[in-house]
Amino acid sequence: MKFTLGIALSPLDQLTELARTAEECGFASIALPDSLFYSEHVSAAYPYTPDGSRFWNADTPWPDPMVAAGAMGAVTSTIRFYTQVLKLDPRNPVLLARQIGTVAALTGNRFGLGVGLGWSPEESHWCGQPFSDRGARADESIEILKRILGGGMVSFHGKHFSFEKLQMSPAPTEPVPFYVGGHSEPALRRAARIGDGWSSAMIGFDDLRTTITRLAELRAEYGRAHLPFEIQAVCIDRPGLDGFRQQAEIGVTDAIVIPWRRLDASLQEKRDALRRFADRFVGPLASAG
Repeated sequence: MKFTLGIALSPLDQLTELARTAEECGFASIALPDSLFYSEHVSAAYPYTPDGSRFWNADTPWPDPMVAAGAMGAVTSTIRFYTQVLKLDPRNPVLLARQIGTVAALTGNRFGLGVGLGWSPEESHWCGQPFSDRGARADESIEILKRILGGGMVSFHGKHFSFEKLQMSPAPTEPVPFYVGGHSEPALRRAARIGDGWSSAMIGFDDLRTTITRLAELRAEYGRAHLPFEIQAVCIDRPGLDGFRQQAEIGVTDAIVIPWRRLDASLQEKRDALRRFADRFVGPLASAG
């Protein structure tokens, strides 16, 4: 099992030092969250809390994940970065391809794209996109991103996006992996059909096991069971060495963790927590593997 550091809600001036420390401690990746803005009122419930409320406020820091990956990539050499997950619906895929290609080049192909549809109608509407057909637009967006990032002259003509031949250079010298987030049946089907992995939000162990089983069924249905596939999990009820081993046994390849308890922990407290976590879990599980 690999370990990924979740940096959600961390102040921006801590990010580069956290990246350095995570790399020193043997973490495989850093998960980059995405939120475009905090609207005073939202017309939909947040899907991953019991009461539908947001667990952050207007002052919570949310750096642009592409910029954050570039900054952290500049001070590291081996640790990877992936969005967990980037909301596709408010973004134009051609402009997004330019950003992804740049980050992949600057980090030496240490970037993966985790994608989701987004849950806030305001983020779509206020960025000029409809919310109702975001699933179909996401499918086209992913196809566009893969074509452009693959290099060479490409064109696309779909229902929602259309363009003639274009080329963005430099293209990534290695394929950018795509991880699909979401717990719904359409999201799982999308992950199984076109993804290099699936990325969870906060989830209990029993639901995680059921989801992994369903993903295996769907991948077989699409004829993709033989291909490598990451399971990136935020499991909320299997802590400790035995808990991580149980996650690995059901197919989790990448545990996303935040080793400190307090949101207002200082940078030094977070670095100390990373080192303690690495001593207790990263080293022992890497040796066992």
